[in-house]
Amino acid sequence: QVQVGQTGGGSVQAGESLKLSCVVSGGTFSQYGMGWFRLVPGLERRFVAKIDWTGGSAYYADSVKGRFTISRDNAENTVYLQMNRLKPEDTAVYYCAADVSGAPKSWASAYDYWGQGTQVTVSS
Repeated sequence: QVQVGQTGGGSVQAGESLKLSCVVSGGTFSQYGMGWFRLVPGLERRFVAKIDWTGGSAYYADSVKGRFTISRDNAENTVYLQMNRLKPEDTAVYYCAADVSGAPKSWASAYDYWGQGTQVTVSS
């Protein structure tokens, strides 16, 4: 059974950085496309970033482009989200997700496995 476990997150001041990690076990991580989404209370889960199974193609939401970086280490079954120059509007619960097709999408319903979520809070 595929399991997705997240670490990282926390509370920071605006302008600071955080790094989220996501480990996938029980499946073939190296073949999965991976994505990060975030959820703000009262709103739907929104796309943040995605990376294909090779790690050679990454795509970002406009709101985080130039500040966030998604990367993966297939040897460690891990995907990362490095978040720099954080803003209060980045405050959300962040979710990691795996797409078994290998070519990740920008919509949540396309993903097969989800992490438990981790809170990121950015204060001004």
